Amino acid sequence: MKAEIRVPSPGESITQVQLASWLVEEGDFVEKDQEIAEIDSDKATLTINAPESGKIGLMAKAGDTLEVNAVIAFIDTTMQGGARKKVADEARVAVKQGPVSEEKSPEIPAAGEKSPELKDAKEKEKAAKPANEIPLNISPLARKMLESEKMSEEEFVAFLKSYRFGRKDIGFFMEEKGKEPAGRVGAVRSGSRETEKKKMSTLRLKVSERLVAVKNQTAMLTTFNEMNMTPVMDIRARYKDAFKEKYGVSLGFMSFFTKAVTIALVQFPEVNAYIDGDEILYHNYADIGIAVSSPKGLMVPVLRNADSMSMAEIELKIRDLAGKARNNKITLDEMTGGTFTITNGGVFGSMLSTPILNPPQSAILGMHNIVERPVAVNGKVEIHPVMYVALSYDHRVIDGKDSVGFLVKVKEMLENPAILLSEGSDPVVTGLGL
Repeated sequence: MKAEIRVPSPGESITQVQLASWLVEEGDFVEKDQEIAEIDSDKATLTINAPESGKIGLMAKAGDTLEVNAVIAFIDTTMQGGARKKVADEARVAVKQGPVSEEKSPEIPAAGEKSPELKDAKEKEKAAKPANEIPLNISPLARKMLESEKMSEEEFVAFLKSYRFGRKDIGFFMEEKGKEPAGRVGAVRSGSRETEKKKMSTLRLKVSERLVAVKNQTAMLTTFNEMNMTPVMDIRARYKDAFKEKYGVSLGFMSFFTKAVTIALVQFPEVNAYIDGDEILYHNYADIGIAVSSPKGLMVPVLRNADSMSMAEIELKIRDLAGKARNNKITLDEMTGGTFTITNGGVFGSMLSTPILNPPQSAILGMHNIVERPVAVNGKVEIHPVMYVALSYDHRVIDGKDSVGFLVKVKEMLENPAILLSEGSDPVVTGLGL
């Protein structure tokens, strides 16, 4: 019996996808629910799982553009037992034999014959335990782990030789091989003038179209400000250990910014709105998109109801969504419906930038790197960690005073975290009943 594997529908209005890569090869034995392929749609990269166990036959190649519901492979389920046994037996034999010598293997003697190569006990011992022919560069911690598990280097090498390396392993090897050796300054040009073309993924093509559309269809402006990050950094330094011990996640800058944004959006509802036809749609909730870098490009998973989340809930959710995005496990539902976006170019060293709107949203906040700069404090010049921030907005929806007021409000809360952690209320004013 042969089970067909078809292209699943990534979502409404999507009729075509691109087969990004196969995670298996022709004739492989696959288990039920094993990930076998990746597809790129207009919005995300999704994986296809095997519906049954058996031997797989491929009917499409990586890079092909396919219609939704098209057959791309089949699984021969009649070979389940034999194929599984064959794969398992080969793995056991490979591990048992250990590293294979580059030299010609000695002939196996017939029954009752004595092998001339194994006459004395020393040679027998040497044959039973092959020498480790691969010099291993193992860290002290890794070596300690092997010792604690009572595993030898020979067993580890045997596993590596029996392991079937795939596309991702070779890609990792090529990436590492291309890096400059430690201590080497500058790259040496090969002198080659060759060029190379790579087909754009469906996701990148769609992102390109959307970015150009934003520039052409919106009246986008950007306003800037600077923030003294000393108060936030002091809080992180003081409470980060206790926070991580209690919640199992680090206390990052993103939760402070997300919290400040959700509070400021209440006071400036236009920043949380967007144009819908000839009307402006206002949101009484805050679904915050957090831009993260993934192997397939920039993705923006969404924190639903971020305005009702605690700092710990924000950090946990960001970690969960970012991990899914980087491992291509993110779903379309987790990437749609945001009302405002935060992007952090600072993790890559950006000093200042003008982020592009994420349609149909009307505003996006750009964070940047933190650098020590001279700051005037109470008439004196002091050195403080400073971050430049940028708010890009659609001038059709948001007036200049509202965009500036919104960014100033975010700045005030981050420079006075007591207000931020009191949900935007000054604890002194509240305590005085003013």
